[in-house]
Amino acid sequence: MDRIDAMRIFVRIVERQSFARAAEDLRLPASTATDAVKRLEQRLGVRLLERTTRQVRTTLDGEAYYQRCLNILAEIEEAEDAFSGGQPRGILRVSSLGSTVRQLIMPTLPEFLEKYPELSVHFNEADRFVDLVREGIDCVIRGGNLGESDLVGRQVALLPETTVATPEYFARHGTPESWDKLDGHHIVGFHSSALGGVIPFDFTVDGKSREVTLPARVTVEGVETMRAAALRGLGLVQLPRPSIAKEIAEGRLVEVLTDTPPSPTPVHILYPQNRQLNLRVRVFVDWVVDLFRDVSIH
Repeated sequence: MDRIDAMRIFVRIVERQSFARAAEDLRLPASTATDAVKRLEQRLGVRLLERTTRQVRTTLDGEAYYQRCLNILAEIEEAEDAFSGGQPRGILRVSSLGSTVRQLIMPTLPEFLEKYPELSVHFNEADRFVDLVREGIDCVIRGGNLGESDLVGRQVALLPETTVATPEYFARHGTPESWDKLDGHHIVGFHSSALGGVIPFDFTVDGKSREVTLPARVTVEGVETMRAAALRGLGLVQLPRPSIAKEIAEGRLVEVLTDTPPSPTPVHILYPQNRQLNLRVRVFVDWVVDLFRDVSIH
């Protein structure tokens, strides 16, 4: 094994905090990953990793070596890309909402893979916050406003939101005529781990955002579950309109308060700083931007 391969293994172990997970990502025997680090430590004459039964962490020397490896590997990959016709290779690991994957990405994914035959894609479906570096994810597609982050990102869309419920729900509770007259109504609440509670409803009134807190008999932590609960008549919901356009067209969900819609939801694609020169990430980001163009408003 040459030094570059050993560096790649070491970097993956640091990012995944596990020899076994790194070996699985790289499709190597676990013993190969262990031997690679042992040889690195012997050649350098320093201990790079602290190993416990639960976790693998870098030593001070290991952290410094890790940062050097990132720079070296990024330059090598960029150089190889320049002389290989710019064809991305290997596995791209993407985290996204399952609805985004199924409704938007999957229909045209065959064309993307045909264009880049040496590239493979693994999708991780998650509504929760994802630690990209620790979990070995190359990029993540997420909706909502961004907080402070060390990630690099691009806004790929601004999705219109709408307030809906089933005809049966409105038959029982009445159709609301104004955003500030919702007494007697309840929602399917979306519980945000970032906020530590249910996200209030949001309405745009005279160009300003107004929040309304309504009771929720059902709370969920996933967008798909919220959509399913809404279709069962369990309450009002606010969702991106493109994700429920079919249900609205079929009459299974009915829009209300359209003159005071929720604020549109920005959608970003994010990736760690050390991935920004990665050709796999670059071509995927450009493709996702094109995919969202037809369903976004600007």
